[in-house]
Amino acid sequence: MTTSASDVTVESVVRNAAAGHRGQRGALLPVLHAVQAELGHVPQEAIAVLADEFNLSRADVHGVVTFYHDFRRESAGRTTVRICRAEACQALGADGLVAYAREAGLALGETTADGAVTVEQVFCLGNCALGPAAEVNGRLYGRVDPARLGSLLDGTVSS
Repeated sequence: MTTSASDVTVESVVRNAAAGHRGQRGALLPVLHAVQAELGHVPQEAIAVLADEFNLSRADVHGVVTFYHDFRRESAGRTTVRICRAEACQALGADGLVAYAREAGLALGETTADGAVTVEQVFCLGNCALGPAAEVNGRLYGRVDPARLGSLLDGTVSS
């Protein structure tokens, strides 16, 4: 097996993150969050290193990464849009936001080919009173209609 420079970087990021949580119970989740914060995603190369660090099987680590929707296996786009699909937002028109995204060529759970936008669905952003809600690059917006979503995607909405 050959080791590339990116593998060494992934390994060092994972081992550094794990070192900060040695001896703690349930450390896999915080380490996964740290790896994703550093690399933008949890690459496949990290699975074996995490398994080694925590004396787990690769299947166990893979299962955790794929079970929790917060973990990405590939880098997100430069703009990340999360559309709330919980009941309150659904009742207030979230389906219209999803339809708008699809019409704009943005598939839920995917990143555009040019790496510009990733659109995800989530099942509560905690902004139920102001639904439908969407989060763009970590900033929460309420009462989002398709026109406003388009403005957010164009970067034309002010605070």
